[in-house]
Amino acid sequence: MSNSRPTSPWPSSQATTTRPPTARPRTGQSRPGTARPQTAASTRHEGSYVVAVFEGRGIAREVGMAAIDKDTGRVMLIQLADCQTYVKTLHQMHLHMPFVVLVPDTFLAGGDMSSKNSASTSVLVQYIQEEFPGVPVEPVARKYWNEGGGIEFINQLCVEDDERAATLLAASNKYYALSAACALFKHSESRLNTRYAAFSLRIRYVPVEGTMMIDPDTARNLELVGNMARKKSTHSLFGTLGHTWTAMASRLLRVNILSPITVQSAIDARLDVVEELVQSEDRFTDVKDALKTLNKMDFDKLVASLAASEARATNTAKSASARVSQMLNLRNVVRNLPLLQKALEGSRSQLLQIIQDMISDERLTNIEKLVCDNLNDDSAPAKANCNRLLDVARETYKENVGDIYDLNRTLSEKHNLPLTLVYQENGGFVFALKKSELEDVGGQLPRGFVNVTMQKGRWLFSSLELKKMNARTKDALDETLILSGKIIQDLVSELLVDVGALYKASEAVALLDMLWSFAHASIIRPEFTGTLAVKAGRHPVLESVQSAGTLVPNDAYCCESSSFQIVQGPKFNVYLMSFAGKSTYLRQIGLLTVMAMCGCFVPAEYASFKVHDSLLTRLSNDDNIEKNLSTFANEMASSAMILGLATQNSLVLIDEVGRGTSPLEGIGISHAIGEELIKLKCFVFFATHFHELSTTLSCQPSVINLHLSVQKTRQSASNFGIIFQYKIVDGIPDNTDHYGLELARLADLPADVLTEAHRVATSLAETDLHDKEQSQTSKISIRRKALLRLRTQLTQILDHSALPEKELNAYLARFQKDITKVLRDTL
Repeated sequence: MSNSRPTSPWPSSQATTTRPPTARPRTGQSRPGTARPQTAASTRHEGSYVVAVFEGRGIAREVGMAAIDKDTGRVMLIQLADCQTYVKTLHQMHLHMPFVVLVPDTFLAGGDMSSKNSASTSVLVQYIQEEFPGVPVEPVARKYWNEGGGIEFINQLCVEDDERAATLLAASNKYYALSAACALFKHSESRLNTRYAAFSLRIRYVPVEGTMMIDPDTARNLELVGNMARKKSTHSLFGTLGHTWTAMASRLLRVNILSPITVQSAIDARLDVVEELVQSEDRFTDVKDALKTLNKMDFDKLVASLAASEARATNTAKSASARVSQMLNLRNVVRNLPLLQKALEGSRSQLLQIIQDMISDERLTNIEKLVCDNLNDDSAPAKANCNRLLDVARETYKENVGDIYDLNRTLSEKHNLPLTLVYQENGGFVFALKKSELEDVGGQLPRGFVNVTMQKGRWLFSSLELKKMNARTKDALDETLILSGKIIQDLVSELLVDVGALYKASEAVALLDMLWSFAHASIIRPEFTGTLAVKAGRHPVLESVQSAGTLVPNDAYCCESSSFQIVQGPKFNVYLMSFAGKSTYLRQIGLLTVMAMCGCFVPAEYASFKVHDSLLTRLSNDDNIEKNLSTFANEMASSAMILGLATQNSLVLIDEVGRGTSPLEGIGISHAIGEELIKLKCFVFFATHFHELSTTLSCQPSVINLHLSVQKTRQSASNFGIIFQYKIVDGIPDNTDHYGLELARLADLPADVLTEAHRVATSLAETDLHDKEQSQTSKISIRRKALLRLRTQLTQILDHSALPEKELNAYLARFQKDITKVLRDTL
């Protein structure tokens, strides 16, 4: 398969297209080669960074990096989830070209560079050595890779500036990045003899390019991968979309939900696949049936266990049995992949064609042939005639088992008992007899039977002769397994030469499985136009929980001319605002955006999105007991993180700021945070109970006001109430319904008092409205909004309009008339 292909549809943490799929390792290697085409990122130039790299154990391949520029003192902290070929880690190292690489001493054979034994040196280190052959890799004692030491160094050395709070908050729970930072600064002190003055280094946590950054609090509050109330509940976005068949697809889905991709061409490629699966029932069913044959399989874990068994090369009966089991699983995998390949024949979408190529690698055929040549179809450890000693051991085992069955038959006839044999994992064969069958012959076992126990309505027992036979059988079985293990150990060594094909197949199957899962849950295909426009959108998790038709759909529209949206509830009661639906509306926008950027269809009648580089939220008012922060301090820490990390391409969701302090201070802080976000020009949905913000911020041209509507009800003259409609509408909450006066009527105030109160309230409201309309500042704000809307709409029409010429001209004429009227009325 050619290396030339469109932008990878995998997120950065899963992309493998920079490694040629046909590249074969050198003779004797136990993993694929790392040859890759030269790109801008891989252009060689002199390194200036000392880079510490730390990888977690397990299949997830969580990698933390800390890099310091020896010339400028600039420090970068990075944590990412990588794939088997560590493309993302190596790319980050190219961006921070290393002068020296630090790794834990346990990652290297013998703790130094004197040995290149791939069985002891970690795969990550081997990739680094091949990618940067002239860069020394130095071991640092494992005890210095310490999370607590890392955060202490950062607290002590990070410069006091506007981004310090954002850096500390973003890095606070990044275990691997913090551990790498500790080793980095310990190395500087001990090996480079360099100490830095307090608060002297520019330390930054760097979000990974190519994926949207979602901070941990946002992931938890949006319930992306787990339910906040019940840990075992499936009521989360991961649970809603989680229809995958394989373990690696489930992990890929989780990675994608927590870090959606930001390359639009890759997102579109995924959407093409989902659309094809949705539109073609036959394709959808064929892919499902092929994936079902791989149900619960984990290619990554299988490859890792094969590599581990080959590295350990221990030849005991237990390890041999494990290797046999792994080999049987591998045979099932390579035998079933052709079914998936057939299911993808004739695919329209380019990504499905790429996936089909990846699982059609000829090396997979070689693996299948090797496995089938060495394993019997009846699941015996190895085929006959491979090894004469093995054939003898196997025949001895069969004879011993036959002798045991002969003994059972002989004793049954001798004692006139219907004895059966039961095999126990640790004790071998035992005799079994139902309780009722023993009672039929007097209720007593004949003499000579030992170890009598009752289990599930039957007697289990043995005899001295049977015990001797079990011992001989176990010896023969152990010898068979050990000899089979030697054959399989040699087989694994041959298979690992082509392990790159298995990695490729694993990633291809995982991606296809995830996209099939998206198709299973799909509603409408989203577009990416740079504008957030959702018609009748629904909360994806609530929709799966509530009864059909009970969830209220809502629209959303956000573009450059309306990038800051103030969302308010009813104006008469701050407490009742909590029930109006603002939080649900904000969460719905965040979840729909994540779904679309993962490449999934969304629950709406129409949906258009902008590709965001980060999703930053302030959605919870809970105290952080663990960090000993009050509600207000927690609000400010989250706000500092948002202001430090937000860019023009960020999506920011804020649900109440300033509740933990006095009303005047709360308004001031909320206004200041709002102004700063308006300057950044990111998309912001700002839910607040401070109605004053609709006045103080509305002079900005990109600010619009929204509110959740309510309906006044009256069953009788003395019975007044409201109904929350959970519907978002334009403008500030209506102040002309005078809910307070209606509630006061229930207190039996005199009619003339209520009449006068109504007159004064109405007069004041009309005066306030008149003053706003005549205000020169208000007129300037209206003109600015109109001009910004004009520019934004014309840009959208130029870039994305699909209207026929006649309808486009009519739309432009209406738009021109509206804008002209606004400008004329305000001049």
